[in-house]
Amino acid sequence: MKSNKSYLKRIKVTKNGKLVVRKAGQNHFNAKEGRSSQLNKKRSSTFVMTAKSQSRFLNGSL
Repeated sequence: MKSNKSYLKRIKVTKNGKLVVRKAGQNHFNAKEGRSSQLNKKRSSTFVMTAKSQSRFLNGSL
């Protein structure tokens, strides 16, 4: 089974095996949002995937 290339481009795997993704909604028009929501978007977040999903989408990349 082939790995999903769009997932591989967006997910970073740390040395301990955690999946880290960029938070959604970071494109343009962020100036009208509150400062706290702007700052919350700067941080990346961990991504939880089941083993079944990892084997389906990230096959062989971990």
